[in-house]
Amino acid sequence: MSDIHNQIKQTVENHDVVLFMKGTQLMPQCGFSSRVAGILGALGVQYKDVNVLADEAIRQGIKDYSDWPTIPQLYVKGEFVGGCDIVTEMTLSGELDTLLEKHGIAFDKAKAEQIRAQNG
Repeated sequence: MSDIHNQIKQTVENHDVVLFMKGTQLMPQCGFSSRVAGILGALGVQYKDVNVLADEAIRQGIKDYSDWPTIPQLYVKGEFVGGCDIVTEMTLSGELDTLLEKHGIAFDKAKAEQIRAQNG
C-alpha cells in the first residue's frame, strides 16, 4: 500500500467523521463540498476536514482509496459513506441519522428533522 493510502487510512481510522473536500469547513471551495459541510455543520456533527486542494497526492489518492471518482467524500467510523448526492439523499431520507446513531456520533436530531420538513 502506498504512503498516501496509509495516510488516508490512518486519517479515516483515527477520526469518527472525516470529510475529504475542496477547501475547509470554514471556507469550502466548491458547491458540492459546501453542501456536505453545510449539512454536517447544521447537524452539529464534529468532523475532520481534509482539503484535497492542498495536496494533489491526496486529491488523487482518495479517489483511488475509495474507488469513487468525485470529491467530497464522507467517511464515518472508517467506512466510506458517499459524496454530495448520497449524503444529501441520506439526510432527507433519515438514513444519515440512522448511520450516525449506529456509530454513536452526536448530532442534532431536531435539526435533521427540520431539514427534512423544509425539503419534504
